[in-house]
Parts: sequence; structure tokens; C-alpha cells
Amino acid sequence: MFLFPSFLLLGVVTASYAETVTEGAQSTCPVVACSCPVLNGFPGKDGRDGAKGEKGEPGEGLRGLPGPPGKVGPAGSPGIPGPKGAVGPKGAVGPKGDCGECVGFDSRKIDAEISALRSELRGFKKWVLLSMGEQVGKKYFVSTGKMLNFNGVKALCSQLHAFVATPRNAEENVAIHKVAKDIAYLGITDERTENRFLDLSGNRVQYTNWSVGQPNDTGNEEDCVVIWSNGKWNDVRCSDSFLAVCEFSD
Repeated sequence: MFLFPSFLLLGVVTASYAETVTEGAQSTCPVVACSCPVLNGFPGKDGRDGAKGEKGEPGEGLRGLPGPPGKVGPAGSPGIPGPKGAVGPKGAVGPKGDCGECVGFDSRKIDAEISALRSELRGFKKWVLLSMGEQVGKKYFVSTGKMLNFNGVKALCSQLHAFVATPRNAEENVAIHKVAKDIAYLGITDERTENRFLDLSGNRVQYTNWSVGQPNDTGNEEDCVVIWSNGKWNDVRCSDSFLAVCEFSD
């Protein structure tokens, strides 16, 4: 009969105690939460860089302006030289110098010396021509002693600043005959027109001394003229070799 009231009283006391404990717990801090604050520690070490990712696709925005040019690189090796250009026009003549104002220069003395040298050279040349050849007026005929074809004779006399011997009269023909003493070329041909003999200046010859029956143009090949050892003329092939006699003018 008394057990039920006893249990009822025990429940009330228990509930009242639990409520008291709960309220006390709300006003009491836990040990860790209520402790004093501490300083932060040092930062940790940086992690290792990861692997490089693949190149992404170009963006869809507008392309930016080009950057400034880079530094000039080293000069390359020279290329192959190009072809030679055309010769330019001749330049204008420069002003004439006045060497008369040069220190120690006497133009009159120099001119006199040049004149003397020229005179001496002419005298030496005349002596050589007279000792080796024959003179007729202002002409000298000299034998070179060489046997050449007609083109070779022309070239040799040209190198000596002379012409192939060409008699204009009987006196010159005799002089060439004396000098040659053998068959020698004369500066006469009919290469342009058959049987129309011209000198090397293109003038028709006025004096001739042909042998009997000459010129006969044997085989249609004889376009040059020689003087025989008797002083008479004959037409021959220009490719044959004969003595070269040159003509100099005083």
C-alpha cells in the first residue's frame, strides 16, 4: 500500500535533481574550451610543383597587338657575289690643276726637257731606220726579217707603229726591193672587189709594177700582192708566208 507513494516521491526528487544538474552544466565551461588562447605555429613548407599540364586551346578573344621586335641577331656569312654590273657613263672632266704654283716647279724647264728628249728620240729612231732600211723622202722602209702570212704582216707592222710597205712610185718600189732582197708582201689587195686593187686605207692604187701576165688570180684565190726579187709584182694567196717589210713615216 505504501510502495506506490514511495516510488512517486523518488521520481519527483530524481527529476528535480536532474534539472538542477542540467542548469549547472550550462553555466560551467568545459576544461579545453575555457583554457587560455595560444600563438599560431610557423607556416608549413611549400609543396612540390606538379607536372606541367597540356597546352590549352587558343582563346576565342581578339588577338593582341604584336610585341616589340627582338634584338638584332649576329650578321650572317657573306653571300655569293652577284654578276658584274654594266659600265657606268663616263664622268665629267675634273678641273685642270695649276702645278705652276707648286713649290720648286718650273714648267718652262720641264717643257724644254721634254722637247729635248723628243728630239733625241727622233734622232735615234732616224739613225735606226737609216741603218736598217731605205729612206725615200719622209718614208723609211725596213725589213723585219720575219716570214708571215698577210694578216701576220699587218699585225707586226701595227705593233711597230708602222704600215705594210706600199710603194706610191718607182723610187719607193726600188727602195722596198733593196730592203727586201726576197719576196715580200705589199700593202695592196683586191679582197673587196676582184681586180680592183686598193691600199690598206681603202684607196685605189695609182702606181703598179706588175710582172708580165699578172695579176692572174690563179684558182680565184690570189687576193694579195708581193714584190719579187726582181722588183716586179705578182698576186698571191694571202695565206702564204712571205717577208714582212714595214713603212715608217718621219
